[in-house]
Amino acid sequence: MEKENLLDRLEGAAESRSMAKDFTAHVFSWMVAGLAVTGAVAWYFASSGMWQSLYSESGGMSLAGWIVTLSPFAFILGMNFAFNRLSATGITLLFLLFSACMGASLSYIFLVYTMGSIAQVFLITCGTFAVMAIIGYTTDTDLTKFGSILMMGLIGIVIAMVVNWFIGSERLDYIISVIGVLIFTGLIAYDTQKIKNLGASVGLEGLNSRKLAIMAATSVYLDFINLFLFLLRLLGRRD
Repeated sequence: MEKENLLDRLEGAAESRSMAKDFTAHVFSWMVAGLAVTGAVAWYFASSGMWQSLYSESGGMSLAGWIVTLSPFAFILGMNFAFNRLSATGITLLFLLFSACMGASLSYIFLVYTMGSIAQVFLITCGTFAVMAIIGYTTDTDLTKFGSILMMGLIGIVIAMVVNWFIGSERLDYIISVIGVLIFTGLIAYDTQKIKNLGASVGLEGLNSRKLAIMAATSVYLDFINLFLFLLRLLGRRD
């Protein structure tokens, strides 16, 4: 009887690990798809001159620019608040539209920074993301206790960025960028562990599981984008 119970537990643990692996792979596949959409739209907006529609003749943000800039927040809110009412296809469509709007709003980087530095920072971001994701997936340390600290730091960064928008301090901007890199580097490991634990319990069966995979992909997508932008502010070479 004890031997059978042990075998049952071992089989359950193996199945849980397999579910976590499949779910995590599914999440990161959608994250990569979102990044591909963002990159393609950003490049198209910059190369075609469509970015000009985002700015008024005085150089400030136009109405279209504000809509594009704020629309990703609207998509995030829609995905969260309408999660139970939306189908898996609906959630996926919102995620792809969100990624496209992010690309349009980030098209300015091709006009501000050199292509070489953008490519270099992108590769650095990919390497950092991969290392921290592996750490988050393989570590036995519970990262939950660090999550609240990182979220408080993120709130502090947002407040500091709003303040610096008014005072325009280059030194504060540098400090914000450094802290931003540290926060999102930590969030990658934290979110990856959350995704692994979630996958061990839900796997990929059922529509809700697919919807959860898209929401999880949105989380790590934002970690990647924000890490990339903060690194670009630190390391990017301007035209």
